[in-house]
Amino acid sequence: MSADRDPLIVEAQRYRDQRDKSYRERALKLYPWVCARCGRDFSGKRLRELTVHHKDHNHDNNPSDGSNWELLCLYCHDNEHSRNQVADTYETGTVSPEQVPTSTYKPFANLADVLKDKIEE
Repeated sequence: MSADRDPLIVEAQRYRDQRDKSYRERALKLYPWVCARCGRDFSGKRLRELTVHHKDHNHDNNPSDGSNWELLCLYCHDNEHSRNQVADTYETGTVSPEQVPTSTYKPFANLADVLKDKIEE
């Protein structure tokens, strides 16, 4: 780790890494090495592609029975978080006009000219 990094940040990252390692190891002992969404099997080197997803999205909620966890592959895990972020944003009504994607394409912009040319032919 770099010497110019804030010691508080370094300590927080170390704590996060230790916490993640401990519940990941427990989850891998509790559950079969299969993605709960797509059903793909993982073993060997590919086991690192299997992640622990917190059902309530609280990474500090790690009950010993694993009831807040499910094993998801990287792709399903990313999809799960993307879907929830979009849903949470719309649910809270915090979508501002700047966040709504706009299209600059105007398919009917020259329609009047095209129709005029057709009528004149």
